[in-house]
Amino acid sequence: MLDVEGKEVSLREYEGKVLLINNSATECGFTPQYDELQDLYEKYEKEGFVVLDFPCNQFGNQAPGSMEEIVSFCDSTYGITFPIFHKIRVNGPEESPLYTYLKSQKGFQGFDETHPLTPMLKQAVPMMDPDYEKNSDIKWNFTKFLIDKKGNVVERYEPTADMLLIEERVDYLVRQ
Repeated sequence: MLDVEGKEVSLREYEGKVLLINNSATECGFTPQYDELQDLYEKYEKEGFVVLDFPCNQFGNQAPGSMEEIVSFCDSTYGITFPIFHKIRVNGPEESPLYTYLKSQKGFQGFDETHPLTPMLKQAVPMMDPDYEKNSDIKWNFTKFLIDKKGNVVERYEPTADMLLIEERVDYLVRQ
C-alpha cells in the first residue's frame, strides 16, 4: 500500500497485530467516528492494536482534498496518530487489491437500524447500487474490517455499527 507520501509500505509491518482497517472521508456524516477510532487506538496501541485508515472519495465525493489536506484535517480536528495511507478506491475496476481481498472474506453485514444515519444510507446507497444488500461491495465511508493477530479477517462493521461492540471485540482479540 502507499503511505501518505506515496511510498510503498508492506502490510507485513503489522504482522502479529490486531488491525482495524477503515475507509474514511473528511466531509462525511460519519467523520466524527475519527474521535472514537483515535480513542480506541490510544487505549489498545500498547497491546498491539493498530487502526489503518484509507481515505476514499467514492461515496458522495466526501474526501475531495489532497493527502496533505486530509492529514492536516485529521490532525487538527481529531488529533489522529494512527497510520493514514494514500487515498484509494474500495470498489470497482480500480479498487485496491486489499479491499478486493477484505470483501471476499466478509460481505455486507447490514445497517444498524437504530443508528440515526441509517435512513440516509438506505436512501443513498440503492441509488448507486440497487442490489447492495446482495453483494460485498463497500456501501459507504467508515466501513471497517477487523483482522486478528494471525491475519484473519474476523469481522466487518458497516459505518452504522456501534463502536462499543467493536471495542469489545478488539479487547478480546488483543488478549488472545
